[in-house]
Parts: sequence; C-alpha cells; structure tokens
Amino acid sequence: MRRKRRNHSRAFKAKVALATVQGDRTLAELAQQFDVHANQITQWKRQLVEGATETFDKGPSTSDNQAQIDSLHANIGELSMENDFLERGLARSDPKRGGP
Repeated sequence: MRRKRRNHSRAFKAKVALATVQGDRTLAELAQQFDVHANQITQWKRQLVEGATETFDKGPSTSDNQAQIDSLHANIGELSMENDFLERGLARSDPKRGGP
C-alpha cells in the first residue's frame, strides 16, 4: 500500500538538510530517523547548499530598504509638524518672537 503524499514544512526540510551537512550520520540513518527517503534528503541538501551562496551574495532586500525609508519619511513628517506647531505656540506666548 502506498503512503499518502506528505508536505513537509520549510523548517523541517532545513533541519534535515543541516543534519546531512553536519556529516555525523549516514544518509540511511538520517532517512530512518526523519522517515524520509534518502533521495529526498539529498535533494534538500543540494537546495540548501545552492541557496547558501545566494544568502551571502545579497545585501538587504530592496523591499526591506524601502520599508525602512518609508518609515523614516513618516517620522520626518511627524516631527516637522510637531516642530511647526511648537514654534507657533512659542511665537504666541513670547512677545520677543513677534507674538501679540
């Protein structure tokens, strides 16, 4: 009888692939421990190794940078409004600054 197709989480795949890279157990031992076929483990290990170079090649992602820039622009706008509000209040209360 065939086993129902399973979908493994990314975390599980990473855990298995990292255990393979460590090299302290054989592929057969890992397959038995994680109840996954050895060919599947080999494929996940290859994906991990190929993806590792991309991790170190990239700087911060553009979307992360843009989100940070948008947040900083919002802070600048807020502080600018507060500054204008306080300057007007100070001008009204201080006759030397041109208030009434």
